[in-house]
Amino acid sequence: MSAHDADALAATLRACNRAANLASEMAFRTGKVRRNALQAAVYHRLKADFDLGAQPAVRVVKKVCDAYATLKANLKAGNYGPAGSKRRAGAESKPIVFREDAAQPYDDRILTWNLDQGTVSIWTLAGRIKHVPFACSPEASKLLQQRRGESDLVMRDGMFFLIATIDLPEPAPYEPQGFLGVDLGIVNIATTSDGQIMSGRRVNRYRRRMTRLRAKLQKKCTKSAKRALKRMRRRESRYATQRNHIIAKKIVHTAERTSRGIGLEDLSGIRQRVTARKDQRSRLHSWAFAQLGSFVGYKAQRAGVPVVHVDPRNTSRQCSECWHTHRSNRVSQARFVCRSCGAVLHADHNGSRNIAHRADAVWQRGAVNRPSTA
Repeated sequence: MSAHDADALAATLRACNRAANLASEMAFRTGKVRRNALQAAVYHRLKADFDLGAQPAVRVVKKVCDAYATLKANLKAGNYGPAGSKRRAGAESKPIVFREDAAQPYDDRILTWNLDQGTVSIWTLAGRIKHVPFACSPEASKLLQQRRGESDLVMRDGMFFLIATIDLPEPAPYEPQGFLGVDLGIVNIATTSDGQIMSGRRVNRYRRRMTRLRAKLQKKCTKSAKRALKRMRRRESRYATQRNHIIAKKIVHTAERTSRGIGLEDLSGIRQRVTARKDQRSRLHSWAFAQLGSFVGYKAQRAGVPVVHVDPRNTSRQCSECWHTHRSNRVSQARFVCRSCGAVLHADHNGSRNIAHRADAVWQRGAVNRPSTA
């Protein structure tokens, strides 16, 4: 991509997001958060003030309406962290603001893919730019054959990315022959009921090293230190994401190979329920359990593996052999000793076995969607 094309794309993102901020203010002030009503109010102004074409202006309005719909859903569900009530009140008292480099959706009228040549044709403020090359892995190139709907243009660290939506056929979930329980944790990222432990030692050690390095660079306040901090940005997040992808793939492959379903704990709201010491808060809040759960969910869906979420209450205190439940059964982080039957197990392995039992019971009761027998 030439410097001229990069400048045109950056200018287009800035204009679209400034237009989105204007539409957001209008939606907040008038309460017009439905697409038809908001489009009628701001369409001509977006085209005149920001030099947008007809279809980009429509996409901007749709982006704003989607953002308000998401905000409304989050407020209703209370997905806001420890200071939920304050953040909720703040979210309702001001319009949504879009960053100037926020993602902009493109549809097939203003973005055309040429998969054979590996190029795209994309609309910008400077006109339509044709034959813009893109790079992706061979696996991603095959997936692009099933591309449907919008693609998002994203600028990150001076580079441009296109995020495409892929429409893949979803296999029907099979009738599982038992369940593979998965206990999620911080010391051990995931432990299965088969006894496989996926340690979080490497990730936690990496996080500690990056925290110390950031602190050193922030103290220096030199230009070279700031450049190094900029290069490090999001590196830790990418590392943790890669580890979660690897773990999720292993779990789904094991369940699929053995014709079992996957049992996971329902950990929604765990950060609000758990009280951590000050020296443990960073580890708790950097725990990417939700991301790992979502990775397991979509990989399992692609493979047709049933996934059941169960109540996590007392999974670490209940004996998976005799079902005796007591807080003293959990001797330490890694050791479980039943006070009733004397069973000795790794604590996370015991918890994952309880999750597997509960998932199987939920499935047998029919409390989750079962595959059709028709």
